[in-house]
Amino acid sequence: MNNLNDCLYDCPVIPAVKDEEYIEQCLKSDSEIVFVLYGNICSISDICKLIKESGKKCIVHADLINGLAGKEIAADFIKKYTEADGLISTRTPVIKRAKEIGLYTVLRQFVIDSMSYENIAKTVDACHPHAVEILPGPMPTVIADIVKAINAPVIAGGLITKKSQIIELIERGAVSVSTSARNLWE
Repeated sequence: MNNLNDCLYDCPVIPAVKDEEYIEQCLKSDSEIVFVLYGNICSISDICKLIKESGKKCIVHADLINGLAGKEIAADFIKKYTEADGLISTRTPVIKRAKEIGLYTVLRQFVIDSMSYENIAKTVDACHPHAVEILPGPMPTVIADIVKAINAPVIAGGLITKKSQIIELIERGAVSVSTSARNLWE
């Protein structure tokens, strides 16, 4: 897991791939990590294999894979049937199970109001993910406060469309930024 943490700190921009059209460009990017935000139980193994063959780390968003339920068994499926290095989920039981079986874990949290913002530290303490992805990303002050409040690397994600946003978020303490904006992958 340390290797993935090192990669996370070395990858200011993580490609978030959401369909087949994106995969080729993502494989050509400098990033060592790819977030997979699409697929189904029939295709996810092939998607992961392609990413791994390109020498990149593959982290699958289990909640977005068609055919997987939001249950702990999703982590077991990803571990057994794919070459994924890790798993993203909004669900703490899935994160806990993924950690138990040796997958790198990224807890995805949406900050939509003050209540969700105030609960982030509690949620992180409940499942101890390797990293936390905060959405929407373009909230530098909120990201800075979350970085101080939790004991896990913070990734900013969602609605990031400009290089200036990436720079500001990194300056505020995010270790990296995930984005599907292909123009930012280089």
